Amino acid sequence: MLTLGLIREGKVPPDTRVALTPAQCRFLLKGDYDLNIMVQQSPNRCYTNSEYQKAGVTLTEDLSSCNVLLGIKEVPLEMLIPNKTYLFFSHTKKLQPYNQKLIKEIIRKKITLIDYECLEHTDGKRIIGFGFFAGVVGAHNGIMAYGKKTGSFQLDRVNSAKSFNDLIHTYFGLMIPPIKIAVTGSGRVAHGILEIMNLLGIHEVEPEDYLNKTFPYPVYVHLKGRDLYRNKTTEKYDRKEFHENPELYRCTFNEYYPHTDILMNGIYWDHNIPRLFEKEDITKPDFKIQTIADITDDQYGSVPCNLGDSTIDDPVYGVNKFTFEKTAPYLPDSIDIMAVGNLPNELPRDASRYFGQQLIKFVLKDIIDGNSEIIDKATIVKNGVLTSHYDYMKEYAGV
Repeated sequence: MLTLGLIREGKVPPDTRVALTPAQCRFLLKGDYDLNIMVQQSPNRCYTNSEYQKAGVTLTEDLSSCNVLLGIKEVPLEMLIPNKTYLFFSHTKKLQPYNQKLIKEIIRKKITLIDYECLEHTDGKRIIGFGFFAGVVGAHNGIMAYGKKTGSFQLDRVNSAKSFNDLIHTYFGLMIPPIKIAVTGSGRVAHGILEIMNLLGIHEVEPEDYLNKTFPYPVYVHLKGRDLYRNKTTEKYDRKEFHENPELYRCTFNEYYPHTDILMNGIYWDHNIPRLFEKEDITKPDFKIQTIADITDDQYGSVPCNLGDSTIDDPVYGVNKFTFEKTAPYLPDSIDIMAVGNLPNELPRDASRYFGQQLIKFVLKDIIDGNSEIIDKATIVKNGVLTSHYDYMKEYAGV
């Protein structure tokens, strides 16, 4: 029998999300999964220890008898148990320097690391993640920040609502002025952003109309890869070519920023992909954007004026248009940046429920059965050895 363990989140500030809710644990324990589930006690989870107990889950401090340990954020080095299999978001696949010690310790302790971010269907689409709720919360925060910047409307924080359903009720009667919003991306994050656009009654328009027309009501344009990138030589977009050789492409977002009041950025980025704009562009007279919700949240990435993470408690900061220095938000010569790294934590119960559903539907059986191509490709380290899929990480991992 496989024993799953839900670990206590140790990263500071603490994350309150969980991989499986109490109701989902009850479903698994009563089903035909041949599973045992143990939960490490925690004072910070969005679901309480007693809720797990009532669901029939064993509460314990010691998870050493578990076969597979499930978390959310990076596990502190001292909390890693040697020779165990872990699933969590390690934030190492892009060779993030701040987690280099983590991957080295995982190797040293002969741990198997399966990264949620690397779990993919056969067509390459991500299986599991919190992207939808990152998009929901990020879009809300972006709209909220624009209202504060301009004084044109007032919107409360997401965490003033107890749930997503409660949040929807806060939109009733809210009047958004006739602004233009650019939404980038095509994955779960973008879907979450679009959910908020629709709930707020913001109308979608085609790129051509966005660039050439004015509207008496708020509108948004949804920009995917084919709308944003062109081959430098052919001026065409080929999805396969772009993903294999993004350096051959240029970004066309400079056509949109003169017409955009708010940028909602949900597009995937790595260092080979052209940025949406360059830092110097924000000094230009036709750079109209006042608020950027950088939900993708890569420091100096697709949004180069992302100077680093903000926090749930203080989600927005300013960037001076001329000195590029971080300032207080909502100043006349600043662009306001919302760049929170753990946005779904503002709706943790909703986000956890959604995450657990995907885990049960698409991943759990593969974990139980073993010998799964999906799991194999998502395994960065196996028993302390970097797998062949991640050979490019050897220098980073010190092997």
